[in-house]
Amino acid sequence: MASKKKTKFSTNATLFKRLKDKTAEVGIIGMGYVGLPLALSFARAGFKVTGFDVDTQKVQKLQRRETYIRHIPSSEVAEAILQRDLRVTDDFRRLRDMDAILICVPTPLDEHREPDMSFVRSTAESIGAALRPDQLVVLESTTYPGTTEEIILGTLAKSGLRCPVAPYSVRGPKIDYDTDLQADFLMAFSPEREDPGNKNFKTYQVPKVIGGVNGPSARAAQILYAQVFDKIVPVSSTRAAEMTKLLENIYRAVNIALVNELKCLCLRMGIDIWEVIEAAKTKPFGFTPFYPGPGLGGHCIPIDPFYLTWKAREYDFPTRFIELAGEVNTGMPEFIVSAVAEAFNARKRCLQDSKILILGVAYKKDVDDLRESPSLRIMQLLQARGARVEYNDPFFPTLPKTRHYDFGLSSVALTPERLARYDAVLVATDHSAYDYRDIVRHSRLVIDTRNVTRNLTENREKIVLC
Repeated sequence: MASKKKTKFSTNATLFKRLKDKTAEVGIIGMGYVGLPLALSFARAGFKVTGFDVDTQKVQKLQRRETYIRHIPSSEVAEAILQRDLRVTDDFRRLRDMDAILICVPTPLDEHREPDMSFVRSTAESIGAALRPDQLVVLESTTYPGTTEEIILGTLAKSGLRCPVAPYSVRGPKIDYDTDLQADFLMAFSPEREDPGNKNFKTYQVPKVIGGVNGPSARAAQILYAQVFDKIVPVSSTRAAEMTKLLENIYRAVNIALVNELKCLCLRMGIDIWEVIEAAKTKPFGFTPFYPGPGLGGHCIPIDPFYLTWKAREYDFPTRFIELAGEVNTGMPEFIVSAVAEAFNARKRCLQDSKILILGVAYKKDVDDLRESPSLRIMQLLQARGARVEYNDPFFPTLPKTRHYDFGLSSVALTPERLARYDAVLVATDHSAYDYRDIVRHSRLVIDTRNVTRNLTENREKIVLC
């Protein structure tokens, strides 16, 4: 396709003005745990917002003013649609009407633990088919450094519109760039930092990192997000912004792996790792507490580090810390099942044909999110050893089929009579709704992987910490 006429950005301030005065229309692709809160935030800030999703069931549910994310009430959705100019559609042709397009689609790993960029690629193709001059496109999905330039920008360039990659500098909040740069559209990366279920920080309270492929792109993203977020943190490139998000999650993954490994050692040495952590965190400097568990879950920490290990191979650079941390964390469900077997053996019971209740299948407490949940792997391993497994989770009345699991189970009621029937009750997710004192009182054996029974003194002989 022939290249369209270039526009000189320094003399075309229309997009900047629309972003500043909130007359810009914002399109958000992907109405999941990241996209929906973001759409609601922009709607509350006074923008006209259109949410896009390929899942027609999600679209129809939102159009009915209903929610499918438990920590986002239907009342917020209804208010945004009725009073805040929020629309939802599966018609991607309407992307052409948007002034800013924010991409919030999944970036999972494939069966070889390599990045699956299919959602990002197909989204970029949809945007490319509707792309017009004076649009800002921002990728929010967590990914490896270079994705914005190599995949998104490379795909959009096929439209014939230009957005050159050019250096710029950042001094505090100020972005300095060549004002003579010519660009038909603008491109940036701003990593999502959502923490589903976190009651201490709302979306707008978490500082927003932004990096552009050039100075005008970074400035446009800065103007846009400053309308919603309390603080904007500009960096000097999309690659720096992409690496920032990976560093955050790799930091957590490595440190969680460390305490998980120390937990295994402390159990063998007869030391309470939780007591050790509590004592260590009294030091007012130089120590940040991390806590062990049955494994990592969610869309970020178990997955994001492997994006960097994959990209690092392109540079012949081994990422040994990251790979070791991944090995430790992914091995925790196997450790938990082995601990269950040892607890049974110590009580002269057999794991084969035993009845075990799993408490909590969500990947973390008080959220309705199953992604990469270690509970599912634990259930699979227990079944492989011949155990009969059931579960309870107030956020999941039934277990939906996932990419890797299809148990076909429904949540069972937690009655004293039912608890007493199980050979063991395994606390995998520490939901606040559980009455742990009552659970310990009526269960034969409790396997506590989250240390939620630490303050219980009654029936301690029934509790195994692992």
